Amino acid sequence: MTPSAQKQSLAQLASQLGFCAFGVAPVPKEFNQEFYYKWIADHMHGEMAWMARDPERRTNPEQILPSAKSILVLAMNYHQEAPDRRGNIAQYALGKDYHRLILKRLKQLCTQMREWGGEQKPYVDTGPVLEKPLAALAGLGWQAKNTLLINKENGQFLFLGIILTSLELPADPPAKDRCGSCSRCLDICPTKAFPAPYQLDARRCISYLTIEHKGPIPLEFRKPIGNHLYGCDDCLDVCPWNKWAQQTKEANFQARNYPDLREMLAWNEETFAEHFNGTPIKRT
Repeated sequence: MTPSAQKQSLAQLASQLGFCAFGVAPVPKEFNQEFYYKWIADHMHGEMAWMARDPERRTNPEQILPSAKSILVLAMNYHQEAPDRRGNIAQYALGKDYHRLILKRLKQLCTQMREWGGEQKPYVDTGPVLEKPLAALAGLGWQAKNTLLINKENGQFLFLGIILTSLELPADPPAKDRCGSCSRCLDICPTKAFPAPYQLDARRCISYLTIEHKGPIPLEFRKPIGNHLYGCDDCLDVCPWNKWAQQTKEANFQARNYPDLREMLAWNEETFAEHFNGTPIKRT
């Protein structure tokens, strides 16, 4: 089977597995290094110490898989209408945790590539890879001014999966930035987490403050956070490109039926674990 035929076969399998976008990038040298190093040096990653580990591996995929020739990038849609209740939960966390679900499906693609003699490493948010810039390099979309990926057919409500492979597959052209002069995502942010377009200061981001940050939330952010309980979709909700976002077809991402915030605040730890088991919220 030719590399082009292999790529077409993988794209078809990816679609069958529920991925809405698929692309291939060549393995870059010193990928996004200058921007990433400065972001870490400016401490914009906050308390996420794991973001500062293995900087050379994050910017050079060959150090992760020396035999790597290509990088597959896949996207899965999680968009849905958020339930009307006090205590907003980001859309991605309304249903089951996506990590294992997507990794299992990436491994099915890896099984196919292994039959062709390939060596693979799959990642879903957990490895030393820069998913969003790689997705842009693979032509899935472009990094918007809020730093999230925009796919012109599906918007921004996307989970990304990465597979490094030793197979040499035809690469897709990088996507063109189509944000233009729009700044809605920057203007809407209640905590002013964007010091400039295409830059995110995680220390001011509501998603970071309600998920990754340990200890009390700084006083200056408490009122702007408002009713955000876990994560934040404000900058996604105002993006014009998200009018193309379709309802997810993945049943595992459908919102669980949580009660009102007042009732949740009365839960003990056991009840909390019981209700949020198997969701992203459980680990907080």
